[in-house]
Amino acid sequence: MGEADSVVHATAVQLALVHVTATQIALTVPLAIASATGFLLLRCQGKGRPFGPGGWWLAVVIILLTGLVSSAVALVGGELLNNYLSTVLGAVAPGGLWLSQVRSREDDRRSLAKEAATFWLVSLLAKLDQAMAEDQRVWCEKRVDDSWSVYELSLAANRYHERIGERLSVEERRKERVHARLDAIERRLDVAALVEDGASRSKVITALRGSRHTRLARYERYINDLTRLHGILRHDAENDVLRLLASAYRSGYRSLPRFVPPTRSRIATPLRPHP
Repeated sequence: MGEADSVVHATAVQLALVHVTATQIALTVPLAIASATGFLLLRCQGKGRPFGPGGWWLAVVIILLTGLVSSAVALVGGELLNNYLSTVLGAVAPGGLWLSQVRSREDDRRSLAKEAATFWLVSLLAKLDQAMAEDQRVWCEKRVDDSWSVYELSLAANRYHERIGERLSVEERRKERVHARLDAIERRLDVAALVEDGASRSKVITALRGSRHTRLARYERYINDLTRLHGILRHDAENDVLRLLASAYRSGYRSLPRFVPPTRSRIATPLRPHP
């Protein structure tokens, strides 16, 4: 009977361990995945949209891999630690997603061992950053039309500036330099409009030198080729509109509607007198 009792006791212990392990897995894995999701969103805050069209699958892979690796470490640690502590470890471990952003600035502290251990995560995060940047570019470019006239582009810039200014806080507007960007757009388009309207070269030169945004050697070298100057000014203004839109995207204002110009007859005259 003593031997039979020992077998029964050993079997009961094994079943209890299996039950504890199953319970730990059921608690640790979902918690680690949820934690990884939260840390990833925190890391990408102000940078882009991790679950956008181009990067959602990378975000999912990063979350699953990080969550599973963290869970495995926590469950193995459960053999040495209290089970509850191992579950907490599984939830905290994905914090490496957030810390990796700080780590990237600490080049002098890097070591070969750290690089080898985190290469997969750093590589996936770099690809996710590229995908987020591409999603941002596509979103911004959909709101700027190459066929717009100088006046329509100016109208669009002002409309976007108005909408963005309403949604961003004072600190966000200062950080993104939204007012300075609009001023740069308007000054460049003022000179481009002069060229378009056939103004004299002397008047164009005076306008170029009237603002810090256009008083640049980049523009001065084309004062004898006004057609080329017009194209460069418009191109730079479009890029500034895209940067203005990017500030809205990074701040989470992705419902910003695309500007639709009024009928041509309503914008046949300049928006304001030329300088």
